[in-house]
Amino acid sequence: MSETTIDTFFEVDIRVGRVVRAEDFPEARKPAYRLWIDFGAEIGERQSSAGITERYTLEELVGRRVLGVVNLPPRQIGPFRSEVLVLGVPDAEGRVILVRPDDEVPIGGRLH
Repeated sequence: MSETTIDTFFEVDIRVGRVVRAEDFPEARKPAYRLWIDFGAEIGERQSSAGITERYTLEELVGRRVLGVVNLPPRQIGPFRSEVLVLGVPDAEGRVILVRPDDEVPIGGRLH
């Protein structure tokens, strides 16, 4: 594993967002959802493609707080423009579990 510096790490802008809308993404190569996430007044609403269909239903995603990288360049995934990398960790079965704060924290809050 290569090392990085703390300065390089802090260039990555990771914020708390709230999923405001979630839809199936049938055009994706791998099973995925389209998410619309509110990152507060400074960042606004951004959209993301997330391969989390094995673990989450659309209904349980709406309203959920998530962590996302908001300063990566957008990626075009089929007909959808993904603007945020939503963070997750695979469980023992390989299903992605979303990273989120334990407590209520402000939407748009930056990871320190």
